Amino acid sequence: MRRPALFTILAASAAASIAAGLLCGSVTITLPEAFGSLFSSEPALARDIVWGVRAPRVMAAFACGALLACAGALLQVLLRNALADPYILGVSSGASLGALVALTLGAGAFATNAAALAGALAAIVLVFGLGFRSADANAYRLLLTGVVLATGFAALVSLILVTAPQAQVKGMLYWLMGDLSDAESPAAAWIVLIFVAAFGMGYATRLDLLALGEMKARTLGVEVMPLRIGVFLVAAAATVAAVMLGGAIGFIGLMVPHALRLVGVVEHRALIPCAMLLGGAFLTIADTASRTLWAPQQLPVGVLTALIGVPAMLVLLKRRP
Repeated sequence: MRRPALFTILAASAAASIAAGLLCGSVTITLPEAFGSLFSSEPALARDIVWGVRAPRVMAAFACGALLACAGALLQVLLRNALADPYILGVSSGASLGALVALTLGAGAFATNAAALAGALAAIVLVFGLGFRSADANAYRLLLTGVVLATGFAALVSLILVTAPQAQVKGMLYWLMGDLSDAESPAAAWIVLIFVAAFGMGYATRLDLLALGEMKARTLGVEVMPLRIGVFLVAAAATVAAVMLGGAIGFIGLMVPHALRLVGVVEHRALIPCAMLLGGAFLTIADTASRTLWAPQQLPVGVLTALIGVPAMLVLLKRRP
């Protein structure tokens, strides 16, 4: 498929997912009602539901999905590992540990997010300090450092789940499986997303060369170590912003870059914007389904990302020559 056609399809899908997120839910709103409430000065239930409740959540879901997809694309070229995703370096596990400690202490949403940020920053410092300790640091060392730290954080998370009061366990599990119900202020995530997109587009050529291997990249004039450090920090920032917004939502960072590469999108100048659109649309659709199919109850959105994404990925793999 040609890139302009693919980009047009992805942009249309993103717009459709946002529209569906605004209109669908436990209370169905028609398109005329939504637009009518926007331009009306009269108090209206439709305006309160669409623009006061759903719009912030939809924008949060789109930003979160786009951040995870971009982080996955960057980490896969950094580590030269097709199985790399935003959580492989332990940033998400560190954030999860911080959030669960806060939830155990009965903290509110703000304190929980602050604790998640502290845990993620601690993980970033550890991975950066250990993985880039020497000038000859390579992808294998960085990957191994991240996996070891992620395993340690996961063990502490399991310990907290086992010892926490039963009344708090459900909230913890929702956070670990991904939950956008408290995502009311996505502005910071959008700022991070713009920065990540600018980095990916600005360094697209160097990322393409890095994907060929460090030796080839050096031969062609790329300063590999500063680039690798920059990619790590940008991917970590994207992961932190996404995790603070929606918890530990899995599979998007792994699936979206793979899906795009399977249809021929390899160069990062096209991969990064396409990943933003596909990742954002995918998570927006999954979140809309999570709060609509079992209304008034809501499922953790991470459950649906896997249930929807796994068969879609298998179909793509089957069709690959």
